[in-house]
Amino acid sequence: MNPETLIDPTPIDIPAGMAPAEGPAYQWGQRVVALADLLNDGSHPDVPAGEVLVEWGSEGEVVQVGLHEDTQLPVYMVDFDGRVVGCEEPEVMLAMELQDLARLSREPRP
Repeated sequence: MNPETLIDPTPIDIPAGMAPAEGPAYQWGQRVVALADLLNDGSHPDVPAGEVLVEWGSEGEVVQVGLHEDTQLPVYMVDFDGRVVGCEEPEVMLAMELQDLARLSREPRP
């Protein structure tokens, strides 16, 4: 995902009392986990195209939220240990939610 061509860097400005029908699920500063290997689509020139940028299970921090210009869906710039990667919602999950799921899976069922 090339942030220079796909992301409108203008911050999302929502007037008080109004909310978009489908706003971003994650916000700046939240910790997220990669739900799949994130591959280079050519936007990272230091890594060959198709190579893994971030391995699944890696934790990162949302550092910017933008909109994909064509689809108007949220795109998250996530810092994974110094490497910032553009992610779509299905590619990440809140780290806290994943930890809760893991905890629940270990609890005995009635």
